[in-house]
Amino acid sequence: MNTTHFSPLKHERHHPPLVSESPQDAARADWLYNAAEELLRGNSVSFQRRMRPQQGVTAEEFALAVDEYVNNRLADNEVHTSALGWLIITAERGHADKTATAELLGNCDHPLGKLGEIAEALLEPLADDALLAKAEDEP
Repeated sequence: MNTTHFSPLKHERHHPPLVSESPQDAARADWLYNAAEELLRGNSVSFQRRMRPQQGVTAEEFALAVDEYVNNRLADNEVHTSALGWLIITAERGHADKTATAELLGNCDHPLGKLGEIAEALLEPLADDALLAKAEDEP
């Protein structure tokens, strides 16, 4: 994956859906949210339209996107603590350091946090095809 592809994630903010959104917009937002949740659980997200190749985002692609995002924050000196060190130390002991994780990911207004924002950025280009695939499968 291209590192520069994820640089806009540093400054984007997820905005709540508009009150007057169409049913299509609501379905799209629901699919994005649910698919992002699947990625956060460590699952891949895939679908297939008729007569087309399978599409989706694998758990590995998501992990790489998170890795690239955190590496960019570290390279840009946006992390001002030893969060990565503490995350590794606590993981070695079998614990999770949520403070270190929060420092590495940074602030975010997305309902699923920064990981949800990164997941949705990967999934967003696929949302329309995913909804079409779902419609094709319905009787």
